[in-house]
Amino acid sequence: MSPSTLSGPRRNWKLISLLIVGISIAVMIGANAHLVYVAITSQTGCVPHTKDAGSDGAFRAAKSAC
Repeated sequence: MSPSTLSGPRRNWKLISLLIVGISIAVMIGANAHLVYVAITSQTGCVPHTKDAGSDGAFRAAKSAC
């Protein structure tokens, strides 16, 4: 028997690599579409701060937009 007969079916590495690249590109496009969707639909209203001016112990926005 020849070595090629013992190794089993031959794999089409070009097709496998193209499928991996295609799936990777689809995942990237889907992730970017999700980021755009979240950016468009998110509410940009004011968020209450945890710290009042002049008190110590917590971070505060440099300049509030509200």
